[in-house]
Amino acid sequence: MDAILLGLNEVATLDVIMAIVIGALIGVTIGSIPGLEPAGVMAILLPITFAMEPLPGVSLLLGVYGGAWYGGAIPAILMNTPGTPVAVLTTYDGYPMAKRGEARRALSIAYTSSFVGGLISVFSLVLLAPTLSQIARKFGSAEFAMLAALGMIFVVLAHRKHVVEAAMMLGLGIFLGTVGLDLSYSTQVYTFGQSWLYSGIPLVPAVIGLFAMSQAFVLLSQRGNDAQKTELSGSGFFSGVIDLLKHKVTVVRSAALGVLMGLLPGVGEFGSQFFSYTLAQKFSKTPEKFGDGNPEGLIASETSNNAVTASVMVPLLAFGIPADALMAMLLAVFMVHNYVPGPTLFVERPEFISGLYISLLLMNVVVFTYLTFATKWIVNLTRVRGRFIGAFILVLGFIGSYSQNYQFSDCLIALGFAIFGYVLRRNQIPAVPIILGLVLGPLFLTRTQQALGVAGGDLTIFLQRPVSLVLFIMILVSIGVFAWSQLRQRKA
Repeated sequence: MDAILLGLNEVATLDVIMAIVIGALIGVTIGSIPGLEPAGVMAILLPITFAMEPLPGVSLLLGVYGGAWYGGAIPAILMNTPGTPVAVLTTYDGYPMAKRGEARRALSIAYTSSFVGGLISVFSLVLLAPTLSQIARKFGSAEFAMLAALGMIFVVLAHRKHVVEAAMMLGLGIFLGTVGLDLSYSTQVYTFGQSWLYSGIPLVPAVIGLFAMSQAFVLLSQRGNDAQKTELSGSGFFSGVIDLLKHKVTVVRSAALGVLMGLLPGVGEFGSQFFSYTLAQKFSKTPEKFGDGNPEGLIASETSNNAVTASVMVPLLAFGIPADALMAMLLAVFMVHNYVPGPTLFVERPEFISGLYISLLLMNVVVFTYLTFATKWIVNLTRVRGRFIGAFILVLGFIGSYSQNYQFSDCLIALGFAIFGYVLRRNQIPAVPIILGLVLGPLFLTRTQQALGVAGGDLTIFLQRPVSLVLFIMILVSIGVFAWSQLRQRKA
């Protein structure tokens, strides 16, 4: 109760409230415009959050993150065009409902499902993060090394159709993470005598280039990128509550899957949506109607999607391990303010943790309320020209890259990553493993060196400690299951 009261005191400030509201509105706007992604906008906002207090800064990014998944349903339902990449399955049943004249009902279902999934995700974070942080207290260097390795393996295996490319990008990220000064031996690593590389490859310009500026290049290269005119049809913006009550089992199952998938690095919204939609169709009394405007399919997609938003923070808060690129950005905010995620954070900053929980809860309330009453105006955002957005993002990307350290070299790094990210997008090669390799690679190498130093160079230390052994077995099992599934597909 003391922690909750402290959290309320942290949130009850103008800075935090404004950060939640502004972040939520930006997120909904981003999700409503086809072609934009929350990762790019979060990357641009990242340098701004460094100048803010920790809780307002994190709340701003989380508002963008959560609001975008809500807003992505609008173009998916009205235009058959996902506003965010994870809204693909929303188009399956949402757009057919809109074509039948039930657009308002479909949007109401999407909003209500996302709201319920978001609340369940926040409660799962409140329950799981402190519990897992107690377990993390018993971790040593060997355990953290294996946990980082497991996270990187999951990230690669999550890209089922591009595993080789993902592994190569992860390796590139790990290599880039080694650039700079090696404090252990006081030597330069791949700096080539360039003083601007002594501190390594900066995370912020890399993220801005890979996610924001590369997307700007994509938008600028498209011709005739005017979105089609959209109209709201039907009635009943509150009918979604009734539909959710009719399919309570689907809601609970999809939310549980979303929470579970959020805990697994690299799986996230895509995996949760796929499994939730598949199971909903399997257990439905009318599976033949899925893909033809079945509210149950829309419920499964949107509930599982938003059930990930808070649970994905559990590995970050409990272990200090980011599950995806968006959490890597949050980790950067934590580290700038000397808030080290992990078990000690719950002891040293309980008011911050409680404030974070309450901020996430308020974010869902703000977004749901805003969408319920403002959708008729928000739909006009789908008509914004893509080239205008691309030029605007490109300018903001350069400003954001320069504003962190006020070094022109950061702008050049961002531009280099932007060009590389554009090539990756054109060839459908995942870019997320690069960022996670850049973050988790140094952590894995440092912890491995520490573990081997304690063991006198004996590699069996990773097998002698029980938790480390379990994590190592999980790595082998994950690789084995993936290899077995690939062999079965080839035989089929």
